Amino acid sequence: MDLALVDKAETALKEAGIEYKGAELEDEKLLIRLTSADSQLKAKEVLNQALQDDFIIALNLAPNTPEWLSSLGAEPMNLGLDLRGGVHFLMEVDMNAAVKQALDGYASDIRLTLRDEKIRYKQIKIDDQEVLVLFRSAADRDNAETLISREMDALQVAVEEGKADPTLSLKLTEVTLRETKTLALQQNITTLRNRINELGVAEPTVQQQGSNRIVVQLPGVQDTAQAKKILGATATLEFRLVDFEHDVQDALNGRVPANSELYYHRDGRPYLLNKRVMLTGEHVINARSTLDAQSGSPAVSVTLDGKGARAFSNVTRDNIGNPMAVVFIESKSETREVDGELIKVRRQVPEIINVATIRDQLSKKFQITGLDSTTEARDLALLLRAGALAAPIDIVEERTVGPSLGQDNIDQGFASVMIGFAFVLVFMVVWYRVFGLVANIALAANLIFIVALLSMLQATLTLPGIAGIVLTVGMAVDANVLIFERIREELRIGNSPQSSISAGYGKAFSTIADANITTLIAAIVLFGFGTGSIKGFAVTLSLGIITSMFTAIMGTRAVVNLVYGRQHKPKLSI
Repeated sequence: MDLALVDKAETALKEAGIEYKGAELEDEKLLIRLTSADSQLKAKEVLNQALQDDFIIALNLAPNTPEWLSSLGAEPMNLGLDLRGGVHFLMEVDMNAAVKQALDGYASDIRLTLRDEKIRYKQIKIDDQEVLVLFRSAADRDNAETLISREMDALQVAVEEGKADPTLSLKLTEVTLRETKTLALQQNITTLRNRINELGVAEPTVQQQGSNRIVVQLPGVQDTAQAKKILGATATLEFRLVDFEHDVQDALNGRVPANSELYYHRDGRPYLLNKRVMLTGEHVINARSTLDAQSGSPAVSVTLDGKGARAFSNVTRDNIGNPMAVVFIESKSETREVDGELIKVRRQVPEIINVATIRDQLSKKFQITGLDSTTEARDLALLLRAGALAAPIDIVEERTVGPSLGQDNIDQGFASVMIGFAFVLVFMVVWYRVFGLVANIALAANLIFIVALLSMLQATLTLPGIAGIVLTVGMAVDANVLIFERIREELRIGNSPQSSISAGYGKAFSTIADANITTLIAAIVLFGFGTGSIKGFAVTLSLGIITSMFTAIMGTRAVVNLVYGRQHKPKLSI
């Protein structure tokens, strides 16, 4: 990021005839302020072409804080999805797929363990959330049962009776099953956060809802199609050795070797690949789209972590001269009608994107070629950097709020606060006269304190949050009503004005504290158990209760003492 980049971006916008307010470097970002959402969308297309794939270009709404406030260190209040505009996704994690992936890992471990111990087996397959191991003899089955029970305590081992072959059934224990699902959910949340960071979205919300759902809110995002594509992508990458010892034609005729699988290149050519995976995308720590130096075609430059680099180095060292395939596996879901009911069926679509001969020992850094376009290279690099999802996800709910609707919500919310504020002001002045005017001063200060605290805490203001402020406006004068009525009562029984003021504030305090504490408890519970907009309401309600206690009791007492404190026998206007 430098001034040359600013000049390049500004030149591209001027040549395209796009008006903009300014361009500035800020925290290793180039921030370009535009005049409207339409010009923002056009500017992204222009800058994508001008800057190629070297930078992430994200659509956002940026604060426009006055300079005098910025100089004081003041930060703007964060606005939620319903006020800024953006996109809301509710995603459901496929827990059955997460369990199947865990069983795939155990099946691979079992295969290696049995081979090391020279225990003969016919087949290992996964069937309905369990691993079935078919043996050649009952003796092999019994030996395997003892071995697996000792080595893998995460599996429940049972002998399957009545089968043609001696068979063991292996299922995940209840504890392991629960841990697998929890881990899949948490890993998906982490991966989604990483992908959102790659999109460059400010102030995103990614949180768990229930046992298998994730809420994602992206304020300020207008390019919902790209966000949906990146967040929902469940593609993974695998590196496998090509099985050149067996005939592909035999595999096409149905005779697939036991240790190999049949895959197809994206151009339609069939290949036999070893079942054992050399490397997966989970070991990738960095990936960047680039161009191949020799062919000039799109490519992805990959950097591995230490564990992945060691494993990849060992395998490629032992297989110099042999072909290696890069397999891109995408998970897709389809809705089908079965027996009159619509059900979702998930299927994996593997595709070989590149087959190359290993010419040298590969290690930490290498390139993936054979990609169709620079866009595909950029998306693949993004997915590899962000990591693969632990389990596929389906978007079960999607809502989009446009910037104009968000501004309408702000205008209407502001109007509701002002109207409510005005009615309360009039009522208090008419009913309690000078004391009502004092309460109104405290109420105005209360609103200022709420906004200031939201800014200081960088809490997110939502439309329900504005509702919490409106509720606070009405509730904030409750304490003053109790105090003023107590003062009136003391005056009616003949007490002096000063003692009536003292008794009014002193005797009403416990009632006010009890009422506000119980409301605060309810707000804390709402924040703890609520999600999204409910939390926004709880935050503003909690802050409103705290500030109203301060302004209604201490603030009004200070003003009343200032007005009447020096008078021996004042005439109270209440």
